[in-house]
Amino acid sequence: MKKTITVVTACYNEEENIKHVYDRVKAVFADTLSRYSYEHLFIDNASEDDTVKILKGLAAVDSNVKVIVNSRNYGHIRSPYHGLVQADGDAVISIVADLQDPPEMIPELVKHWESGAHIVVAVKKDSSEYPLMFRVRKLYYRLLKHLSDVDIIQNYTGFGLYDQKIINILKNIPDPYPFFRGIIAEIGFKVVKIPYSQPRRERGITKNNFYTLYDMGILGIISNSKVPLRIATFFGFILSFLSVLAGLGFLVGKLIFWNTFQAGIAPMLIGNFFLFGVLLFFIGILGEYVGAIYTQVLARPRVFESERINF
Repeated sequence: MKKTITVVTACYNEEENIKHVYDRVKAVFADTLSRYSYEHLFIDNASEDDTVKILKGLAAVDSNVKVIVNSRNYGHIRSPYHGLVQADGDAVISIVADLQDPPEMIPELVKHWESGAHIVVAVKKDSSEYPLMFRVRKLYYRLLKHLSDVDIIQNYTGFGLYDQKIINILKNIPDPYPFFRGIIAEIGFKVVKIPYSQPRRERGITKNNFYTLYDMGILGIISNSKVPLRIATFFGFILSFLSVLAGLGFLVGKLIFWNTFQAGIAPMLIGNFFLFGVLLFFIGILGEYVGAIYTQVLARPRVFESERINF
């Protein structure tokens, strides 16, 4: 009996790319992986264009295409994770809809899986995206690696192959707002890394903006590290100590030069602005942790579905 590989593609307003990613995945399995059965699972985040219409058209003529349509847009963190844990294949491959994850790498991922690897990930060695953005991402991954309690894979966005054993573990993690890359590092299995050059998006526009990038970035830090909270504590001790030293210095100066020593109001104003800025920054950090706790306590489902096709 043939083993089954499920390719999972999360999408939102990708009408220009859906048919292309479908065709390229289908061609890969027809040409080099015909020994496997495959299914292509699309999870749509309530697209506002013709994405769902195109997906339904593909599902009507190809039973290998499965479609989940979310009841609303649940964001770029919850929806892809939900799609992965709905996959039933012996191996599950995550590929984005904009084709920046080349489907032609699937045979190489499968080869390492056949050799016994449970997790095979693609790691960006370089990218055709804007150089500044690529450097910023690299700096973030490096920072996250240093801050995290687990060994976060650098320059890895989720593109890779996961054995059904890993998917079953993911299903049993009751996290309503999961940081997928951190969870993969937390699981602790041996990971095979394959370097690749990320192509630039050819069609449509990216759905990421400052908020979504910040959301993913801060989630990665608070999900995998207590270091920011400890930095706040140490910073508080240091500032308190420096404040005591500064106060003693001004007191001694005033006692020695009683008639000529003029401290003025400027040091007080500058010090107050600095301290208030630091205080607000760390209150914000603390708020992020409290918000994460609140999300966990609510324990709402990651996604509500409005429709399933070919299941």
